[in-house]
Amino acid sequence: MQPLAIVARNGWRTDNLSNALTDDPPSGPYDLVSLLIGVNDQYQGFGISGYTERFEDLLQRSITLAGGDTAAVFVVSIPDYAFTPFGGGSEAVSREIDAFNQAAQTVTERYGIPFYHITPISRRGLAEPDLVASDGLHPSARQYRLWVEEVLLGQVTAQLRRSR
Repeated sequence: MQPLAIVARNGWRTDNLSNALTDDPPSGPYDLVSLLIGVNDQYQGFGISGYTERFEDLLQRSITLAGGDTAAVFVVSIPDYAFTPFGGGSEAVSREIDAFNQAAQTVTERYGIPFYHITPISRRGLAEPDLVASDGLHPSARQYRLWVEEVLLGQVTAQLRRSR
């Protein structure tokens, strides 16, 4: 079993992650590979078509890191920062996040890989301020915990059981 490897960093776009995987490729194969990327593509004004292409490349790399086993890969939706003090409830941001998530989900489903929706939890951020970190932008530890408890834990556990 390979040790946990976290490649991406806060603030990265799809091209940053791709470059990091090229420059210093993880050794793999891994028992489980997750992918959550795209909010910074949206925030920095990258187009949806370019995002879709780069996302698909990253999904293919994720499959490779899982030893070609699509049952060992899952994708997590992009959280919606419009529901933070920084985002100020911007409907335009939410529409764009929805479009990026839809693009990622379409690609993900084409490969038969699960796509898990944590975005609804992030959209509670203005009503539940403790879901937002003290910087007024990022998810808090509580929000991450809810992603795991309400969405990921049960589904990923079932996914792993099916793949074994």
